This record gives sequence, C-alpha cells and structure tokens, in this order.
Amino acid sequence: MKRNGLVLLLSGVIVLLGLVSGVTAEEGVTDTEIHIGQWGPQTGPAAAWGSVARGTDAYFKMINERGGIHGRKLIHHMFDDAYNPAKTKAGVKELQEGVGIFAWVGGVGTAPGLAVRDYLMERGVPWVGPSAGSRHWIDPPYKYLFAVYPLYEIEAKTLCRYAVANMGKKKIAIIYQNDDYGKNGLMGAKEELARSGLELVAEVPVNLTDGDLKPHVMKLKKSEAEVVLLWTTVKHALMTVGISKAMRFTPQFMSTSTCSDFPLMMHISKGAWEGVIAASFGELPDSDYPLMRTYKQEAFDQYAAKDERWGVFYSAGIVWAEPLVEAIRRCGPDLTRERLVQELEGLRDFKGISGNISYYPFDPNDPGCRQGQREVFLVQCLAGGKAKQLTDWATIE
Repeated sequence: MKRNGLVLLLSGVIVLLGLVSGVTAEEGVTDTEIHIGQWGPQTGPAAAWGSVARGTDAYFKMINERGGIHGRKLIHHMFDDAYNPAKTKAGVKELQEGVGIFAWVGGVGTAPGLAVRDYLMERGVPWVGPSAGSRHWIDPPYKYLFAVYPLYEIEAKTLCRYAVANMGKKKIAIIYQNDDYGKNGLMGAKEELARSGLELVAEVPVNLTDGDLKPHVMKLKKSEAEVVLLWTTVKHALMTVGISKAMRFTPQFMSTSTCSDFPLMMHISKGAWEGVIAASFGELPDSDYPLMRTYKQEAFDQYAAKDERWGVFYSAGIVWAEPLVEAIRRCGPDLTRERLVQELEGLRDFKGISGNISYYPFDPNDPGCRQGQREVFLVQCLAGGKAKQLTDWATIE
C-alpha cells in the first residue's frame, strides 16, 4: 500500500514538473523545436518546381533568426521525391514514423499529394498549403488538411472568362496533363465556357512520359483554336509553345500559375514564352509590396544558395507556409495539433503575400471550410520576363 502510494506521488510530481517546464508529449514538438516536413521535386520531370521547398526553407530560417516562435525553432525536413508518388509515400512515412513530424507544409503535385493524403489524415497530422490547386484537398474536406492554393478550376475559369469577355475569343482549346492536375483545369474551362454557350474546340491529353508532342500540337492546330490553355508541367508547356511556333500555329497561350515564373520560362524557351497570359496566386516577386520586399531581403538574400533565383516558385514556398506560421504563433507556448487546427479555423482574411486567406470550423458537408484562398489575378509575359498585370484580384466560383 505504501509503495503504491509512493508511486502515485512520484507520478504526480513528474506530471507537475512537466507542466512547469513546458515539456509536451505532442509528436514533433519539444521545448525548443517544431518539426515540419515537406517534399518537393529537386530532380525529375518537375524539377523546375523544386524551388518551392527551398523557398519554405529560407522562410523558416528567417523566422528562426528572429528568435523562432515562442522560443521554438522551426526544424525543416525537406526531401526530394522527384515528382514520383511512390517516393513521396516512402519519404513521408520514413520521416513521420522515424523522426516524428508535427505538421506538413507545401508538397508539390496532385498525384504525390494524393499518395500520402489518407496516411496523414488517418494519423491526425496537419497538412497546410499543398502546392497544387486540386479539389481533392477540400472535397470532401478533411479536418487536418488546409488548402491555400486557389483551385485549378478557379484559374481556368478566370482565364476563360478573360479570353471571352475581354479578348473576344470564341475558339478555346486545352492541352492538359492526363491526371487529376490537368483534369481539374479541364473541368473549370468547360464549366466557364458553358456559361457563355461555348465548348472547347479541342481537349488534348498529354501523359507525363510523353516525349513527342508534335501529334498533340497538330490536333490543336487542326481545331483552329484562337486560345490554347496549358495545364501541363513546365517541360510540356514549353514544348507545346515551341512546336506550335515551328508549325506557324500562333494562338494566344494561357497558362495555369504552375507555369507563371516568367523569367524562368523565357530563359528556357529562349524568348518563346513572351505574350503568354497566366494566372497568379501571389504578389509578383519584383513588386513593391512591402512584405515581398522583406522576404526577398531577409529570407532569400540571406539564406538562398548562390545559384538560386528569386521568383514565383521560390516565393510560393513562403505563400504555402504563411498560414501555418501565423497559426503556430496564435497557439502560444501550448502548441498541440488540436490547438493548431483551432487557430487555423479562426483565420479570417489573413493577408501575407498571397490573396486573402480564410478558414472556418470543420464541416464535413462544406468543402469551402478548408479552401483558404479563392483569389487570383492575371499577368502577361513581356520581353525580358517582366510581368504585366492585366486584372485585379478576383474570385470566380
């Protein structure tokens, strides 16, 4: 009896000491660290998007240099999945079960994200800002998944509406990646054109492994399209534009934001990208927007590799992480996953370097409760890779 009483007393003392010292049993959180995971294609067919994760890394280092968040440093676990869902799944599982990750951020690609979505949700691990505008993140909604990227279908609708209403175009076609990424853009284009009594004059799927796009471009040319929507990887978008020019097929090309890094696109295409119109989910990297200038000076200039380039994809890595960082700050010293979800749900018109972001309490019947940003604006590529803003921030549901 005395021994049992002593054990209980010691247990109570240990718990009390834990509370006093701030020790927490939450996975991925210590008194001094918060472990955040992210995957991103540093190699492979989507390597051009690899700077997204590197942007997040510089952002976290900037925060840590400023003292972290409530005394804790953000420990960023980034790995290369080569845009391969199998590698994404293996890497996420290894880090989650080996290191213990508190939350995940970003993560390029619809297919890679789908490979780990259910795994993370079943474990109750928060995932903020998937780097893909897929409806799969919000429909149905998941308690621990918070989308930042505007839906690809919103981008497609905005581009189609501009082509019809502002440019007077009637014949619109699309070349799209034959997966959920491309099909989300296809769906949005169809829905928006239907409102104007129009249909796509051509729908041309392209597989990730396709190396010859001449047959694809020939289909687009035969359709006599005035506008061609590009919903592919950077590589295939550049191939489409290049082959089109060689065939003397010169429609107005319009692109999802995944191909909106104009200096990069102009460099790789040797100038062929000039004139392309794209959607944008964030303030332009070379704009005078104060917060963008701060990130450029305090994150990129201080922590980027010498051969790194400041641009849309790099700053996107900051966009996806901003709501996560803000919610962690609002949690205070008592950081738990449940508290993080609560603080994310309380964000209303949060403005970083993207459009306004708002979340709402979880409702399994309301996809909108987990779609943070709904705004985009359109830009056009000018000579030298400069961007001309064509519209203000707008939302098209």
